[in-house]
Amino acid sequence: MPDDRPVALDEYPVHQVPLSMRHVATGDRNAYDRCIFHVLDHQGGALLILGLGVYPNLGVIDAYATLRLGDRLHAVRASDALGDDRMNLAVGPLRITVEEPLRRLRLQSDDDCLSYDITWTAGFPALWEPHHIQRRGGRLTLEGRRFVQAGGVQGVIRVDGEEIRVSAGEWTGTRDRSWGVRPTPGEEGGRLAEENPTEGFHWIWCPVRFDDRFLMVVVQEDADGHRSLNDATLVREGHRDLQLGWPQADITYRSGTREPTSAVVHLTDPVDRKPLELGVQVLTSSPLAVGAGYPPADDWQHGTWRGRDWTDRRVYDLAEPAAHPLAAYGVVDHAARFTLDGQVGHGIFEHGSFGRHDPSGFTGFDSVAP
Repeated sequence: MPDDRPVALDEYPVHQVPLSMRHVATGDRNAYDRCIFHVLDHQGGALLILGLGVYPNLGVIDAYATLRLGDRLHAVRASDALGDDRMNLAVGPLRITVEEPLRRLRLQSDDDCLSYDITWTAGFPALWEPHHIQRRGGRLTLEGRRFVQAGGVQGVIRVDGEEIRVSAGEWTGTRDRSWGVRPTPGEEGGRLAEENPTEGFHWIWCPVRFDDRFLMVVVQEDADGHRSLNDATLVREGHRDLQLGWPQADITYRSGTREPTSAVVHLTDPVDRKPLELGVQVLTSSPLAVGAGYPPADDWQHGTWRGRDWTDRRVYDLAEPAAHPLAAYGVVDHAARFTLDGQVGHGIFEHGSFGRHDPSGFTGFDSVAP
């Protein structure tokens, strides 16, 4: 019989359902609870992406860290059996410590190939993103709750004998926390996939930190441009959040690709209906399907059982896109410089566009920018 005694968290009045904190309220195998951090150099010299996830009904905890320097992507991934202590956010050489909830977190790796010790400090209150729901046929395939936040980062990164100092004034850190139900490997195929093929998917997720404000833009569209997720919110300390209308993006792609080089996101001031333009200039990019374990990665994906104490290290050469053919069919995180109403900020322009997307002129999965 499995050991089903109370766990330490059961001591606290935090229960949402009449179950031990050992369990989640759903029996769906795809239940998850995870985070992602972006640590980016304002000059575009480095982009560190790291995250940790828990998959309670799969009994798995895993984490990853990728660092892009030039055309090389350094990656460390770790996975293990999920234990009872959910406040211990560590697996293999990777660890996240919540020093002050919603205010200060410590990000650490003691791996020989890629190590770091960084303190992330919130610059603004956390912001809820829209409740995210997707269905395929009659089945709920994704239901996620998320909050996003931006702040300062300070510490050190070490890779290949090089030490990179991370300073609050020259680097920015963003983070996203999400939980709910989200597809994990093993869900592909079957009747629902055969009878409900995906014609197209278009995605923008864009947290931006300015000196005195934080902006979050998220857009999800189907092949014909129908919008299933939409938000543009400006956060300022001491002010009510501003909703900046229905964002519309004009994206400039590198010829022959769907790789953005710049963009203009059109927003609207709700007070006087004045048009606002968010300018985007891509500095460097990191495909999440290479190293970070996001679909359609072919060497490791989140929630995959690799046995106990699994750790993997890779170095990828991103100079030749043909070496990573699946990267173009996954979301890519672009560290970017942003402009808005005379201010300069920094953050992430996360983008993915697959299949047909009528507003962009993409006619199918092989269609690219002219």
